[in-house]
Amino acid sequence: MVLLSSLPGDITQKGYEKKRAKLLASYIPQLPSKTSSSSSCVLICSFSVDVDLSLPDVQQSPGHSADPSPSPEAPGPSTSSASRHHRAHRSGGARDERYRSDIHTEAVQAALAKHKEEKMALPMPTKRRSAFVQSPIDTCTPPDTSSASEDEGSLRRKAALSAVLAQSLQSPEYWINRSVQSSSTSSSASSTLSHGEPKTQPQPQLQPAASVLADVLNCMCGCVPSCLVVCLHMFVTVASLDVCPGVPVNSRVSTKIQQLLNTLKRPKRPPLSEFFLDDSEEIVEVPQPDPNTPKPEGRQIIPVKGEPLGVVSNWPPALQAALARWGATQAKSPALTALDITGKPLYTLTYGKLWSRSLKLAYTLLNKLGTKTEPVLQPGDRVALVYPNSDPGMFWVAFYGCLLAEVIPVPIEVPLSRQDAGSQQIGFLLGSCGVSLALTSEVCLKGLPKTPNGEIIQFKGWPRMKWVVTDTKYLTKPSKDWQPHIPTANTDTAYIEYKASKEGTVMGVAVSKISMLTHCQALTQACNYCEGETLVNVLDCKKDMGMWHGVLTSVMNRIHTITVPYAVMKACPMSWVQRVHIHKARVALVKCRDLHWAMMAHKDQKDTNLSSIRMLIVADGANPWSVSSCDAFLNVFQSHGLKPEVICPCATSPEALTVAIRRYTPLPARAILSMGGLSHGVIRVNTEDKNSALTVQDVGHIMPGALMCIVKPDGPPQLCKTDEIGEIVINSRAGGTMYYGLPGVTKNTFEVIPVNQAGAPIGEIPFTRTGLLGFVGPGSLVFVVGKNEGLLMVSGRRHNADDLVATALAVEPVKTVYRGRIAVFSVTVFYDERIVIVAEQRPDASEEDSFQWMSRVLQAIDSIHQVGLYCLALVPANTLPKTPLGGIHICETKQNFLEGNLHPCNILMCPHTCVTNLPKPRQKQPVDVGPASMLVGNLVAGKRIAQATGRELGVVEDQDLIRKHQFLSEALQWRAQTDPDHVLYVLLNAKGVAVCTATCAQLHKRAEKITATLMERGGLNTGDNVVLLYPPGIDLIAAFYGCLYAGVIPVTVRPPHPQNLAATLPTVRMIIDVSKAACILTTQPLMRILRSREAAASVNVKTWPTIIDTDDLPRKRPPHIYKPPTAEMLAYLDFSVSTTGMLTGVKMSHAAVSTLCRSIKLQCELYSSRQIAICLDPYCGLGFVLWCLSSVYSGHQSILIPPLELECSLPLWLSTLSQYKIRDTFCSYSVMELCTKGLGTQTEILKARGVNLSCVRSCVVIAEERPRLALTMSFSKLFKDLGLSSRAVSTAFGSRVNLAICLQDNTDPLSHQGTAGPDPSTVYVDMKSLRHDRVRLVERGAPQSLPLMESGTILPGVRVIIVNPETRGPLGDSHLGEIWVNSPHSASGYYTIYGEESLQADHFNTRLSFGEPHTLWARTGYLGFIKRTELLDASGDRHDALFVVGSLDETLELRGLRYHPIDIETSVSRAHRSIAESAVFTWTNLLVVVAELSGSEQEALDLVPLVTNVVLEEHHLIVGVVVIVDPGVIPINSRGEKQRMHLRDSFLADQLDPIYVAYNM
Repeated sequence: MVLLSSLPGDITQKGYEKKRAKLLASYIPQLPSKTSSSSSCVLICSFSVDVDLSLPDVQQSPGHSADPSPSPEAPGPSTSSASRHHRAHRSGGARDERYRSDIHTEAVQAALAKHKEEKMALPMPTKRRSAFVQSPIDTCTPPDTSSASEDEGSLRRKAALSAVLAQSLQSPEYWINRSVQSSSTSSSASSTLSHGEPKTQPQPQLQPAASVLADVLNCMCGCVPSCLVVCLHMFVTVASLDVCPGVPVNSRVSTKIQQLLNTLKRPKRPPLSEFFLDDSEEIVEVPQPDPNTPKPEGRQIIPVKGEPLGVVSNWPPALQAALARWGATQAKSPALTALDITGKPLYTLTYGKLWSRSLKLAYTLLNKLGTKTEPVLQPGDRVALVYPNSDPGMFWVAFYGCLLAEVIPVPIEVPLSRQDAGSQQIGFLLGSCGVSLALTSEVCLKGLPKTPNGEIIQFKGWPRMKWVVTDTKYLTKPSKDWQPHIPTANTDTAYIEYKASKEGTVMGVAVSKISMLTHCQALTQACNYCEGETLVNVLDCKKDMGMWHGVLTSVMNRIHTITVPYAVMKACPMSWVQRVHIHKARVALVKCRDLHWAMMAHKDQKDTNLSSIRMLIVADGANPWSVSSCDAFLNVFQSHGLKPEVICPCATSPEALTVAIRRYTPLPARAILSMGGLSHGVIRVNTEDKNSALTVQDVGHIMPGALMCIVKPDGPPQLCKTDEIGEIVINSRAGGTMYYGLPGVTKNTFEVIPVNQAGAPIGEIPFTRTGLLGFVGPGSLVFVVGKNEGLLMVSGRRHNADDLVATALAVEPVKTVYRGRIAVFSVTVFYDERIVIVAEQRPDASEEDSFQWMSRVLQAIDSIHQVGLYCLALVPANTLPKTPLGGIHICETKQNFLEGNLHPCNILMCPHTCVTNLPKPRQKQPVDVGPASMLVGNLVAGKRIAQATGRELGVVEDQDLIRKHQFLSEALQWRAQTDPDHVLYVLLNAKGVAVCTATCAQLHKRAEKITATLMERGGLNTGDNVVLLYPPGIDLIAAFYGCLYAGVIPVTVRPPHPQNLAATLPTVRMIIDVSKAACILTTQPLMRILRSREAAASVNVKTWPTIIDTDDLPRKRPPHIYKPPTAEMLAYLDFSVSTTGMLTGVKMSHAAVSTLCRSIKLQCELYSSRQIAICLDPYCGLGFVLWCLSSVYSGHQSILIPPLELECSLPLWLSTLSQYKIRDTFCSYSVMELCTKGLGTQTEILKARGVNLSCVRSCVVIAEERPRLALTMSFSKLFKDLGLSSRAVSTAFGSRVNLAICLQDNTDPLSHQGTAGPDPSTVYVDMKSLRHDRVRLVERGAPQSLPLMESGTILPGVRVIIVNPETRGPLGDSHLGEIWVNSPHSASGYYTIYGEESLQADHFNTRLSFGEPHTLWARTGYLGFIKRTELLDASGDRHDALFVVGSLDETLELRGLRYHPIDIETSVSRAHRSIAESAVFTWTNLLVVVAELSGSEQEALDLVPLVTNVVLEEHHLIVGVVVIVDPGVIPINSRGEKQRMHLRDSFLADQLDPIYVAYNM
């Protein structure tokens, strides 16, 4: 096994199997058996893991068993086909039988047996039990394939892992060496054990690590891939700190991902040569043809002529004339017998009655529906006929009545509800035909859905209709002198037959009067109809064969038609056979399903005699799968007098009507074709691989009077060669004439002139495309292999939907598929068609059965058709949209799939298998060019260096001010003396009431009290760290200044959430430990929480440092206030958890603090008389600076709104802005999102309450990320009605190394002293270039364009430069690189980095590799670019805009390209209306997408294909795992940023409780 795993990745399937067999040969004892393959299959299973242990083997078709000697206790396959049919019938079996073919079933079983050898443990999806009530089994999340039961297995693994991890986490090498050494032994050992078989080979003693690995990976059958190592020395992130450090490995999730990786490791079939190389410009590469592709070799086909149409003297001049003749001369002769639901005759309509009633109707339509001067109908108008199948008599009368009145009947199905499948398309048909009147029966009218006041509802997409009831009692007898006008048949339209296209559009095929007559003549000649014969019709008499034979030709020949409606067939499948027997019928008109239904039920009928039949016309005989139905029916009924030569398959098309029909051939022709050849459009007789053969029967000769050619189905209608499959085109007077009302489409279908190889037309005659794909065989027999509408073109090869249905059904579906209902269609994703199979699942099918059936279908289709499936979905029984006759409405199903309305209960996506046209992965070029030469190159090209600078900080004149500004603690003392009563802070509660205020003096006194307490009780030394644990408020600010006064270093920490201590307290504990805090200052309630029993459950509460509560302190003053000796001394520590889950603390010196405050003061023009409102978290970054520091420095009043209060009262922030007439406000994205989502619909209510935002001049969003353009724009648009200026909203940008780099403050343009510069600009960049680390600007609306907004104006005193992160050389204007910053307020270094200590030593003091070697820069870790704009800044220079693209740490490196998670997430959130939020991360090179579902849980599985599609289409990436979770599961920090790594850890540790997890194959 170890050798296998080291095979190169690029190996073909055959080569893989050969090598595998060779390597394993020595271990496999030869068993006596028919074939070597089955023997190897038996044993290889003992090496690989069998995931399907609990499931019986695939059931074989009757008489064929894969195992020559079935074991005695296993019941053999069912003995007689009859019993099997009975079973299928009991389970409601219907449509599956249409495709049954024993040979094909055998082929499928053989293909599956072959796959058994390389059996892979496919990871089953994980499903939450509540999500689907359908499945009755106990738990929907299957146990892992471990040898022990789930619980013991996982516990045992947990214990073993924690032990091993504890001792070896320090050295990843330990793991690598161990896992590689023992890979072969561990995997084979575990799999052998998991089968409970004795060990055959002596096993070396496993190392502890390896044995654990073996246990975790006991479902693998290869070596341990290197991905495992990744998960073992992942960052120890905040989330998993209190858990065993190795969480990711032992969870069920990672085992499944491991299984998934194994399945992806299998050799794929060699990919097509790439469709394009995804470079800066898309270079389309023509796929190189495969030299082994079969090519047509025959000569060009010669058009085939049908026999001449006979000239008979007594043909009637028109069809109505024939009816008039029989109505007068043979009035008593029966025309139509209809059956009731039990199969007994209900009524018989004679030719006399048919004639008289049709006359009455014609008279009524022309004379009684309006006034004499304004009749409702004129000859030539179109009229809809709406009659159920169970009432053929009414339909016949209506049809002939319309012909006699010379109006054009348009028969359609009875609409059952407003939302009928395809009702909108029927509306399109009625619209394009200009129908405004519908004829129906009284019974049918009563059944139509009504509005509350009794009117018939307006059906979706229908024009306004007038309904007319045609029951005899409502018709008027014509006056004596009235005679219908029966002209000789001409080219006017006689009737319109509807037809659905592949896209689902319903069009009307117009049949002219002469075509109708000629078609009847041709059918009469071909079928040799005689006057007075009896015909049994099981088909729908409103269209197609049921109408052409059963309504039109039968009247022409005075035939007695016995109609067996679909409902009767459902109740009594033998009814048509009984009718043939009783009436000694000469002709029967059926479909394959009717043959099957009759076979199922024939047991009860011993005395049936079918010897009277001279033609059994099989209407869907053109379906290649009809051959087995015909054979099976003949088998059963030959003993009942059925003659082999009477079975007459035929080929029809809505456009060309009847194309060909078999007539009186003693022996039908058969062709056994290679499916591989067919997929290339070539006829090859299948000789070698019996599994992928297709047997087709002929459909006889072409119709009398017709001419036929075969042309290429796509492109110009070029004649095919004799061994090529093409579309059949027909020239005949007996075909349709046009698509009514659609001249454009008509031309391409009804007026085709075939051309020869050279492209020259072969003649003048126009042909009609039939939509049938086939060829002409020996003796001019016509063979049909499929239909254009069922054609799936995948990677240039053709597959037929029916063939795939047949293969899927041959994979024993009895346990899984409900009534054999399967739909196959293709969707276009990423430049190619992808095959989707949707089946209805039986209500009692278990998860395991369904999943196993799905994986077997994948294998069978892969083996037999050599094509990969993109998606396989199972939906609950009876939920697929139905066609009127109960079949599956494919177009509607496809639409539901693409819109996310299918609601599957099981889904399996296989994009890895079938998407072979991805662009080549990018190979990163080594940087040979030195940075200096790049710089020179840029300069030669006229590019400036990408750098931008804020304004000068300026010199402070007044000595007094210099002293004041040196230290913030002194600034507060100075303000307390000079302006003691000036209010600095106002804190609001949820009701908007000021619960606390602080003047300069009050703040100073509170700080002094805290200082005194610290000195007394803390036992602290100067420079000790003190943690401040406070809710957002003034206590926090006082404690901060108290620390400065005492000479200790404050560390602000967000308090734990009382309702969620388990998740939030460990982070608090970690910051306290990491910062080595000597003391904690907090409030009484929080102190109680820290010492509570609940807290003890998640942290050790006995080892807290000294805790001091500052609620009721005695009024004491400290003996002295500390003054730092230099401004370079530390002022405070700023701790924050980054989105990648790293905890970092940065050091802020006194000098940095005062320059930062000064910079903000200048940028925002802050001074004592100003008021600002802050709705931010005050614990780190710029939020902390604005909340605690800025007011004390600049003297302005800050109104503090804790963001948590907004959850109780959403309008709090906006109403505060309005009430206090605030000009400047600062908020976070989460606050903005809350308002947008929660208040978006309430602007009118807010307006009524008097909320007015016209006072707001600038609303700045504080963030450390790319500006969220969509959110800021929707916020501006929503609240424009409340007076918010469109220019008000802007963004800020800061990072860990420098808390404030940009801050836009939109100064009032009218006040001319504005200094902050122009409005933020927006550019559109090409996303494909961004992935290649390039910036290409494109026009708005360009495909793949991404809008980026400038991140705000650069603060005074700040310089920014864009640098290549690898070479550390400066880049040119509009180049993407890392943002480096030089500024006096940069932090002075990391206090600590928890997670990766070594990496960031150079983040603060780093130099360019050339250019400006002496300047020290700080690296922000963000990618961005600078673009010089046309706008002018305050000093009159052109404005340099900084665009932030995203954090380097967060980017995903996939396929050699760099992706920003936010871009993929934006696409995902657009994929479906129910996706509330999404997050992406990678694990072992798999892209994992987590989507929050805001809709009902039954929509969960709809999201899987949509998410996969959108990421593939827009980002050219294949999603590995899709996780659907509840809203609010994706963790978000206080700044509104997603904590993706935190999410990743929770997912791998199986802590998410997902609704559904799909592992894409």
